[in-house]
Amino acid sequence: QVQLAESGGGSVQAGGSLRLSCAISGRTFNNYGMGWFRQALGKEREFVAGISRSFSRTFYADSVKGRFTISRDNAKNTVYLQMNSLKPEDTAVYYCAANVLASARAVATTTPEYNYWGQGTQVTVYS
Repeated sequence: QVQLAESGGGSVQAGGSLRLSCAISGRTFNNYGMGWFRQALGKEREFVAGISRSFSRTFYADSVKGRFTISRDNAKNTVYLQMNSLKPEDTAVYYCAANVLASARAVATTTPEYNYWGQGTQVTVYS
């Protein structure tokens, strides 16, 4: 059983930064592609950033490109999302997800491609 646990959410003023962490347990983390998604109140869950299981290829939604950075530490079974220059429209519940069927270089960007999900962490950006 794979378990994901996000942490690092909170409230921050616009222009500020937060770093989210997602700890994974249960199986071999470095076999998974990983992603971050978010869901704002009344909206559908959307892709934010993803990282491949090998070679650390990354992909970002246009809305966060240049502001957010996804990274992984295989030794710690953890994936991170560094969020800078936060805007009120970044307010959402942020979820990490694992893609256990990922090829080495692929970055999945849709929710059906991910097999396991965390419970989410709230990020609130106020102006």
